[in-house]
Amino acid sequence: MENNKLNDIQGGALEAKESKGKIFLLYPPSPVMNREDRCQQPTDDLIVIPPLPPSDLMYLASIARMAGFEPKIKDYSLKNETIEDLIKDIKEFKPDYLLLNAATPTLNSDLSPLEVVKREFPNIKTIAKGAHFNILAKEALESFPALDIAIMGEAELALKDILLGVPLAETLGVTFREGDRIVQNEKRPFNEKLDELPYPARDLIDNNIYRRPDTGELQAVVKVSRGCPFHCFFCLATPISGAKVRYRSSENILGEIRECYEKYGIKNFIFWSDIFNLNKDWVHELCEAIINSGMKITFSTNSRADTADEDTVDLMKKAGCSLVSIGIESGSQYMLDKMGKKITLDDIKNTVKLFKKKGIKVYAYYVLGLPWESEETAKETIEFSKKLNTHFVSYYTATALCGSRFYDYVKEHNLGDLNYDLPYFYPSVNTHHLSKERVFEIHKSAVRGYYIRIPYILMMLFQIRTFAEFKNYFKAGLRVLFRNKKH
Repeated sequence: MENNKLNDIQGGALEAKESKGKIFLLYPPSPVMNREDRCQQPTDDLIVIPPLPPSDLMYLASIARMAGFEPKIKDYSLKNETIEDLIKDIKEFKPDYLLLNAATPTLNSDLSPLEVVKREFPNIKTIAKGAHFNILAKEALESFPALDIAIMGEAELALKDILLGVPLAETLGVTFREGDRIVQNEKRPFNEKLDELPYPARDLIDNNIYRRPDTGELQAVVKVSRGCPFHCFFCLATPISGAKVRYRSSENILGEIRECYEKYGIKNFIFWSDIFNLNKDWVHELCEAIINSGMKITFSTNSRADTADEDTVDLMKKAGCSLVSIGIESGSQYMLDKMGKKITLDDIKNTVKLFKKKGIKVYAYYVLGLPWESEETAKETIEFSKKLNTHFVSYYTATALCGSRFYDYVKEHNLGDLNYDLPYFYPSVNTHHLSKERVFEIHKSAVRGYYIRIPYILMMLFQIRTFAEFKNYFKAGLRVLFRNKKH
């Protein structure tokens, strides 16, 4: 299909005149997860991270429409729906293709329902996507006979080829069955033309579900770029999206924001990016476009601890930035150096101070339990986080997802059998100095010790403006208290 047709249906809601078939895109009946490939994390365990809309499926639904297919999207995890609900929906919708997002921590519960699907509907072609298949696609097809095709890497163009009838043997980025054989094709190059992708099909989801955790207002995710050059030890961003940062144009992003603003009444956004403020000129252009548009929005995004400058932060604030997340990871310079973070503790202090000075809230991410973690380095991280006193923190426990350098290191150094039962909440392996059970105890203590402090409570109370905010912060506080007691 010609590239200009991508732009003809940017809104994502245009139906094909004559449907060539149907495709059912879903998050399976598994634990609630944020299934963005580099962030395969259970929302229930991480205190202040809300469920995110299935943006990947919404992009793919728009691609399906371009190919002449009628799409349907459903997330079976949000309401604890079951395989029986899935079978009922398939009977009603009668899809030709079923595509699901499978995450490494929930792989078995994600893919096992396909056995029932294939038994009931043997003619449905089953497809799975997700970071897991970048590395272990062939193994997944061997373990799950009901899975027909796994997409490796970015899924949009691979799915377009599948639906347009390109022979699987000629389709880059897929692993598939050919009789009794499993065939793995070459990976597809990264898509350099992000502006040519249609906007996500937001008409296929209930946008009222996805709200800011503090104010309860409607919130949408807008993916503004892909790729990260830093390739941190534990992170999947570079393996999944490449070392080159690929940007959407400010005009293209603004068009999607306007659609959300005018069609769906959404004025709060997460600007999803592997690294938002690496390119200062691009950030300035985007922020100026938002300011000049006349739309009054708020957005959150991410920042490295060494890429923020005062002019850029001023412009972000003026454009509506209310919160930035920063991957601080550790309060130990030794640990930062070992994980290849390429930042210093002074970088972190200065950046957090700058955002706070400009009235932008800071959400700090830390990771406990990487291979070199000891009692001393963990204590350094916890004490450092308290001194920074950011508005929100998440202490992740180290999870060695396949595709990361961490995963390879665990295998090489025999740090224990990988455990994904509670990813990011319960550590997946031991360190060289600590058992994973000890890391978990440190993690629980860190969470409670941070949020249940008088200086923190006073800081947040002084910033609450509405009863809705008070109620939501209070509920989050209860989760801190009782979530940690349950494990």
